[in-house]
Amino acid sequence: MTAQSSPPAPPGPGWCHWHKGPSGTAVLVDIIEQGSGPGRQLYACNPCREQRGLRPYGEKS
Repeated sequence: MTAQSSPPAPPGPGWCHWHKGPSGTAVLVDIIEQGSGPGRQLYACNPCREQRGLRPYGEKS
């Protein structure tokens, strides 16, 4: 039997990077900038934002 690996997380607002699953309420909460190559955008759903005190990216000061 061979081990199966899970596919990479789909980027974008249909995915929550905190619970690692699909979500209809996920919004952008962080952007990780890298020196070379593309940066990464992280999305979180409403329950994960509430549990972890995360705010949508546009609301950060």
